[in-house]
Amino acid sequence: MAIDPKYINKLISVTTKAALASFHLVGKKDKIAADKAAVDKMRTELNKIDIKGEIVIGEGELDEAPMLYIGEKIGTMNGPEIDIAVDPLEGTNFAAYNLPGALSVIAIAEKNNLFKAPETYMEKISANVQEKGVIDLDYSIKKNIHNLSEYLNKKPEDITACILDRPRHSSIIHELNKLNVNIKLITDGDVSGALMVTDKKYKVDIFLGTGGGPEGVLAAAALDTFDCSFQGRFIFVTDKDKTRAKNMGIKNLKQKYDLNEIVSGDSIFCATGITSGDLLKGIDIKNNDYTSETLVTHKSSKLKKIIKYKEKI
Repeated sequence: MAIDPKYINKLISVTTKAALASFHLVGKKDKIAADKAAVDKMRTELNKIDIKGEIVIGEGELDEAPMLYIGEKIGTMNGPEIDIAVDPLEGTNFAAYNLPGALSVIAIAEKNNLFKAPETYMEKISANVQEKGVIDLDYSIKKNIHNLSEYLNKKPEDITACILDRPRHSSIIHELNKLNVNIKLITDGDVSGALMVTDKKYKVDIFLGTGGGPEGVLAAAALDTFDCSFQGRFIFVTDKDKTRAKNMGIKNLKQKYDLNEIVSGDSIFCATGITSGDLLKGIDIKNNDYTSETLVTHKSSKLKKIIKYKEKI
């Protein structure tokens, strides 16, 4: 079944208003306040929508997050049953210090069609590849790059890889350097990093490395509409992490998930820019008007575009 397209504009409104709420705290060096503003506004707006919603990816579990926690019921409770994944402020440091790339993000799918991801790390790989077996988490860096080079008809030195700038990625970066691959390092912004493979204008051919599991699921929702490849594998280190994963229904803790195992059926994804970055322009306020940019995808209608809005504050 398809999700009614009427929800597209409703969700654009949700992320836009959450982005605007957070924007007022950009550069204030208080990431907690910026995040809270986005969370509060997103929850308020979601509760106006005629859905029986459940947060499956949110700000944490009930004991960690007072609002938009995993399992929280959201919406008017009139309408279809919907799974909701949210990241009201993706890139909290970007907002706090007025750096490029802060986003407000949401994805929805029909009930039980969106992976319930625990708050833990995930190995990820994404590329604008339609064929199976070109990129894979189980391949070496060298094999992934050579396969992708062949698929794209490029030399390895013409490939650009995007990766989070973290000490844990030093061995991957070393391998990429040995292959003469161009490297785009990002300091945060796991969702936008994965989405930069969707369009040639971003000049990124592959995204890889370890980042947040919830962010991986959010990115997968958009990548699905773009017909891109994505794989993820959770990393459970502590006993607490393992117990929590099992309680969420994850039986094989070492399983590798393909995109269609993370997001199935129809989905809608929206990401609104808060501060301008590679993916989207941020909120811009002039007089009593503000402009925003939102990347929106809707799988069943094959909608994938950046929508610009100008509204009164």
